[in-house]
Amino acid sequence: MSNEAPVTSAQKRIVSVLFVAQSFFSASSIAAFTLSPIISSALSGTDSWVGLPNTITLLGRAGFALPLGIMMDRFGRRLALSSGYSMAIIGSAISVWAIVSGSFLIFLLGALFLGMARSAGDQSRYVGAEVFTLSRRAKVIGIIVSAGTIGAILGPLLVPVSTTWMALLGLPEETGPFIISGILMLYATGAVFFFLRPDPRELGQAIAVQEAAENPLSMENLIDERRPLRQIFASPMVQLAILAMVIGFFVMAFLMVITPLHMDRAAHTTAAISTVIMAHTLGMYGLSWLTGGLIDRFGRIPMILAGTAILGVSCILAPLSLRVPILGLALFLLGLGWNFCYVSGSSLLSDALAANERARAQGASEALVAIGAGLASLSVGLVFAQGGYLAVSLIALFFTLLLAFLTYWLVRKDRRITAQLAGS
Repeated sequence: MSNEAPVTSAQKRIVSVLFVAQSFFSASSIAAFTLSPIISSALSGTDSWVGLPNTITLLGRAGFALPLGIMMDRFGRRLALSSGYSMAIIGSAISVWAIVSGSFLIFLLGALFLGMARSAGDQSRYVGAEVFTLSRRAKVIGIIVSAGTIGAILGPLLVPVSTTWMALLGLPEETGPFIISGILMLYATGAVFFFLRPDPRELGQAIAVQEAAENPLSMENLIDERRPLRQIFASPMVQLAILAMVIGFFVMAFLMVITPLHMDRAAHTTAAISTVIMAHTLGMYGLSWLTGGLIDRFGRIPMILAGTAILGVSCILAPLSLRVPILGLALFLLGLGWNFCYVSGSSLLSDALAANERARAQGASEALVAIGAGLASLSVGLVFAQGGYLAVSLIALFFTLLLAFLTYWLVRKDRRITAQLAGS
């Protein structure tokens, strides 16, 4: 028992630091995003490109995801995460410069750096999960994702306050959220750099050794060479895990990115837009502490299916009304459905990876998720310009139904492979 006490203390400290850093990061991201479509429309002079900054953000996230995973393996989780978070400080400063100078291209450059920071924020959930045994990983992932609840509340509230401050200082009001974003990311970077000790990589390897000692059959995961990514991604369950995250994120981004502009065109105030975004981000993060426990209890697959059902309801409800309560409910369900798919997919992927494969494979999967979300953001402006909010919602519904079908197909495929292996 005495040997386990220090490990338990270290586990709690690691999760606490990651939770605090993720809270600052989520508040920063949401504050920066809230007015981004409106700023993009003003700087570019067209509604067709309002999703482009978010696309660039997600491309930055995709491009930096695998290098960040490699950095985690080579230099440890603490240095890699703090380096990734620091990119948001640079991105916020560049975004302020873009708004002051009226340059859409510079605004896109700021979005690129903000996306690189997003890689660190997203992969932090895996860092927390790896220091726990298999039976608790979904719960830990849920706890870290739930840190976004703080951002969901704080981020939108900071938008009107920061814009007012900038107006009093004689600066463009839209710079306020990005200045606040940079300050918050200073705290997040410092929390990870100074307090994420011992390095989760070392503790994760110790947990893997402990699990192998309890289950000798898993010892091969510690001594075999790492599988190539192609072999890892050939597994139906790995494919399902990634598809749940990719399509869930696509649907969420496709509908969410355009909603602020949709409301702005309907003469809603900044406060009303912030309220709907707050409802959405509460759906994304507010119940994550419960989601992980439900996943551990009922299983990854049923919760992915539950997520697709909730996403479908959101896609149907969103275009029905311009009233804030209806839009708020639709965007809350959009966030909740994404949460079910995201946490379930993350847990399913973590289950399938050996200790020496995690950072690299998870980084590659995050790149795929970011590419899918980037395509959503890139195309949604064009769809909105041509067919309005209804067309956006119908396309999102199509992809939701596609995820339900792919879940059914991949589960059957995995069962066939398992049966063939058992019979051989």
